[in-house]
Amino acid sequence: MLREQDVGHRIVVRRIVGSRAGRPVFSDALGELVELTETHLEMTTRQGRLRVPIAEVHRAKRVPPSRRPTAEAMIELELAADEAWPAPVRDRLGDWLLRSADGWTGRANSALPVGDPDRPLPAALDAVHRWYAERGRPAIVNTPLPLATPVDAELDLRGWESRPLVLVQTVPLADLTAPGGRRDHTVAAAAPTVELTTAPSDDWLAVAAGRKGGLPDAARHVLTAVDQVRFAHAYDGDTLLGVGRGTVTGGGRWLGLSLIEVLPEARRRGVARAVIGALAQWAGTAGAVDVFLQVEQRNAPAVALYRTLGFSTHHTYRSRVAPS
Repeated sequence: MLREQDVGHRIVVRRIVGSRAGRPVFSDALGELVELTETHLEMTTRQGRLRVPIAEVHRAKRVPPSRRPTAEAMIELELAADEAWPAPVRDRLGDWLLRSADGWTGRANSALPVGDPDRPLPAALDAVHRWYAERGRPAIVNTPLPLATPVDAELDLRGWESRPLVLVQTVPLADLTAPGGRRDHTVAAAAPTVELTTAPSDDWLAVAAGRKGGLPDAARHVLTAVDQVRFAHAYDGDTLLGVGRGTVTGGGRWLGLSLIEVLPEARRRGVARAVIGALAQWAGTAGAVDVFLQVEQRNAPAVALYRTLGFSTHHTYRSRVAPS
């Protein structure tokens, strides 16, 4: 049977839902345990919240951590993320992607080594180095792990710098949109008003520029050149409290969250949650079923927030930079 320490973990529950010919009828549910009392348990599933009286629980157990995602799943998500953050200058090296955006963000100015580069690995990395040198940019390679472990190892041998580890995290969209979904009970203030627009306002751009160190023309292309995109503005009256960006890519499956930013004076008031919730509701109407985001592992406050919302790490990546 479950114990209090199982709260927050994935479980499977077999519950009694009726009887037929004098025998019990069972139904199984899979999800994350969010509450356990003497009278009931509550869990989040892909269909939403489920509350089960203890008297109806036939069997319940914690599910072991899932295995690593397949290579196909990692490639699918990496390509959806690339589609959500489109560099204006793009090229291919076999299946690998080469991207440049006037140096604005590492993601939009790096090679993505997924698939076959159509040549031996050392020659492929030499070609990547030349492509960026021709554009006056440092060569950067984003290595999704464990998918690109051979690439990462070759870059170690070449002495390429390694930037901080980035977590690629996911959650089912239903976990963010279910009625009575996860809440931070430490936040007492009323949720702010969130407006979604198809283009960023000047105030939105000012917040993004402050976070990213300016917005060149290439940045505006990265932010807006997606078929399905929304820009979230969280307000208290006329005061902007926070922003966020959502995209639907990957054949309509994935909501991608980016630039979730709360102004310092508005933190710990539920602003980020409200922004993410509004973007999730929009993405649900657009047909998305899963959510992803990318966050540096060292950004402890953001990682903690996303954990309370149900996000878990799908895979990781490192940005590797060629020596000067």
